Amino acid sequence: MSQAPPPSGSSSDPAARSASRETPNPTPDDRRRRFRRRRLVAAALIVVVVAVFVGGTVVALNVVAQQFQSGAAAAAGATPSAGATPASASASASASAPASPPPAAVAPAPPAPPAFNRGAFSVDDPNSIWVVVDKLRPITDGATFVPPDLVDLPSDMPDPLGYMLRADAADALHAMFAADKAEIGTQLVAQSGYRDYEVQVRAYQHYKDALGVAGADQTSARPGFSEHQTGLAMDIMDTSSGCDLETPCFGSSPSGIWLAANAYRFGYILRYPADRVAVTGYESEPWHFRFVGVDLATEMHTTGVSTLEEFFGLPAAPGYAG
Repeated sequence: MSQAPPPSGSSSDPAARSASRETPNPTPDDRRRRFRRRRLVAAALIVVVVAVFVGGTVVALNVVAQQFQSGAAAAAGATPSAGATPASASASASASAPASPPPAAVAPAPPAPPAFNRGAFSVDDPNSIWVVVDKLRPITDGATFVPPDLVDLPSDMPDPLGYMLRADAADALHAMFAADKAEIGTQLVAQSGYRDYEVQVRAYQHYKDALGVAGADQTSARPGFSEHQTGLAMDIMDTSSGCDLETPCFGSSPSGIWLAANAYRFGYILRYPADRVAVTGYESEPWHFRFVGVDLATEMHTTGVSTLEEFFGLPAAPGYAG
């Protein structure tokens, strides 16, 4: 007896069961959804890759920048600030930086020049070029003293009365006359140099007769108290100013101004300045120059001390003791 075929789709039909397990064909919406998912995944991957690349680049640049800062600080001798350079980078930079050269040796300062020796020559011995003669300090054995090395002045120096000087003083005077002529063009004249005791007796008597004792004592030294007897003093005039030994105008003449400023270069000092009458005891004599040697004359010029009494700490001598 034949049976009726089973209903379509029955599980007992192998063909039907096979057909029920096959994947149905995707719809257009399914395809669009899958495409969007793929795009999102790809975009996410790109973002991740870019982020990783950028982050790595920033880290690398930061390391390079820190190393550059450490190297610059080491080269400049500065210590990087805390937080700017890691300790390891700082240690690396310090280890790799070349050692600083040792400081150059400082040359020792030159020794100070020795202090001026005020005792190099006597101020009492009439043979010394530093002898100080004033109204309180007469020449030792003045009535008989004669300098040991008197010489005539060179023939090319105007010396109308034929006065002499000690040899060193004469040489220096000759050089000073030549310098004056070369530098300002005037001609100096040796007006009065060495005078012995007897000549000084007559000179003082002349002023005493004309001016009295008080007047003579302001103008001329008493015998035995005159610098001229030492052979180290010279009264200087010139051929152009028209001045003489009776007026003070020589001090304002070109020759007098030059001598006051330059005599020290040749070992001479202006012995009786106008502002030191109370010290020297004599009125201003801008023509009276005294040889003391270049060393002492230069020291007095440098220190601004204008009289021998003040320089050597001797008493002022405005008048005679008796």
